[in-house]
Amino acid sequence: MSETITTRFAPSPTGPLHLGHAYSASLAHDMARAAGGRFLLRIEDIDQSRARPEWEALIAEDLRWLGLAWDGPVMRQSERLPAYRAALLALWRRGLIYPCTCTRRDILEAASAPQEGAPPAIGPDGPVYPGLCRHVPDGSDSLPDAALRLNMALAVATLHAPVQFRETGVRSGLHVIDPEHLVRDVGDVVLARREMGTSYHLAVVVDDAAQGVTHVTRGEDLFAATQIHVLLQHLLALPVPVYHHHRLIRDDHGKRLAKRDDARAIRSYREDGLSPAEVRALYSA
Repeated sequence: MSETITTRFAPSPTGPLHLGHAYSASLAHDMARAAGGRFLLRIEDIDQSRARPEWEALIAEDLRWLGLAWDGPVMRQSERLPAYRAALLALWRRGLIYPCTCTRRDILEAASAPQEGAPPAIGPDGPVYPGLCRHVPDGSDSLPDAALRLNMALAVATLHAPVQFRETGVRSGLHVIDPEHLVRDVGDVVLARREMGTSYHLAVVVDDAAQGVTHVTRGEDLFAATQIHVLLQHLLALPVPVYHHHRLIRDDHGKRLAKRDDARAIRSYREDGLSPAEVRALYSA
């Protein structure tokens, strides 16, 4: 029996949807519908300092206006903190994460010091963490009230099989991730921020597994982050979806669209009188 395809769209309610969001959502929706599968909506609102109910309402309104319908209830990350804590605790008990009290300035200064003023190595999350707080935790049953980082060197040392994933988008093929690359060029990424109780990397992996997502559709700018997610899926014994990284929608100057690009917000096109078909044609060309 063939697998039922399940895709998802997971926006953050911190601003209006723009053409890039619409393109990603449409790809995921159409992929699922063409295969007779499911298309899910997840609201990534772990950053409660920026998330707003009015933005979430506009997201749903824009998606419906574009003709996109999702299956089942909406998942909200703000309601799933116990699930993230359980995943963190599993990694903590294995000695794979540690507390970190470094500021951004601490990291920049330490990362730049060995290079005598040269810019630090940059990974998917910014400067590669220089290991100032790195140590092996005691494996106790309680998580510390601090930011938590993955000890990348220890994590890759626990693997007994290649870390790999299948890509069907811009870099189609089977990708095998080099453990040395993860240690050297990605480093000890943050899996929980003190004020959030989780991070994007951890939450997205736990949620994709909980929703049974089989195909992840996202922009090619997140390709570097995917290796982190696949590693976490291996560490937490979670299924590895198929990934589809798509091209980015850019402005007239070639710059990737961001939420501050209100001129290209779906709401603006609606207010200007364009039809859903005309808007979809803007990113489908």
